[in-house]
Amino acid sequence: MRSSVPIAAVFAAGAFALPARVQPRADSDGHSHYNAPWDEGATKDFLIHESCNATEMTQLRKGLADAVTLADHAKQHILRFGNSSEHYRKYFGDAPSAEAIGNYERVVSGDRGNALFRCDNPDGNCNQPEWGGHWRGSNATNETVICPLSYSTRRPLEQLCALGYTVAGSETNTYFGSDLLHRLYHMPAFGEDHVEHFAEGYAGALELAETNSSYATHDSDILQYFALDVYAYDIAVPGVGCAGTVDETASSMETPTSPASTTYSSAQSPSSSVTEPPTPVTAGAANGVTSAPQVSRIARIARNGR
Repeated sequence: MRSSVPIAAVFAAGAFALPARVQPRADSDGHSHYNAPWDEGATKDFLIHESCNATEMTQLRKGLADAVTLADHAKQHILRFGNSSEHYRKYFGDAPSAEAIGNYERVVSGDRGNALFRCDNPDGNCNQPEWGGHWRGSNATNETVICPLSYSTRRPLEQLCALGYTVAGSETNTYFGSDLLHRLYHMPAFGEDHVEHFAEGYAGALELAETNSSYATHDSDILQYFALDVYAYDIAVPGVGCAGTVDETASSMETPTSPASTTYSSAQSPSSSVTEPPTPVTAGAANGVTSAPQVSRIARIARNGR
């Protein structure tokens, strides 16, 4: 004959006792401490230097938020369609998508403690005409200066595709978000000394994707072009976008003309504005991969400063 045990007796015996509460550990000094979370000390907000006034801080925070929005949507687009979408093939060719995803994700979720934006002019580069900012290079590897020109000329992301803008025919720094995306990639915390300038201009970006796609996924300009193009097509003007055509680039892309941008005072070294990109590897030549084109130094300095 089966015997039954009253439920109350089971609970009384502790068979279903709740787990013991985690107690704080006590150090030798008698103070109690809870175990710290794994990411304790992480910096989740972009750092802005005290040299920026209230208005500049507001614009910088909005511009950086736009940069994150562009990067996040670019990543989400690739995760949705992989490396087979028309937009992906246009800018990254047949390259695997993991590197592009990672380059965008670092902007979205990477720690921000080693990237400082400032509004003063410690290297004197903001004195140069048409310079919107610059990475400080060896003068201060983790710092970028945003010059006054940026605050009066850069557009918000809400204006994407407005006022005659096209991805092909307009500068990547038309919008504060895409300009700051470029500047983030100069800093090791986000570009890891790997995201560089290999293509020059829109036509050069498409050519690199077609002829040497292994460099396209870590080319600074291409990462901007793709982010702008897919955001325009998916979000700003759904199903239409404002890609423009390659023919526009000849007449509307500005060409650096002033060699003065390579002239520096004693406080201005080339490293304070731009560094030479690493020499592309050529090991893949046997497999039909050619070396990435090298953009002229004058052109790169002008693009970084503007």
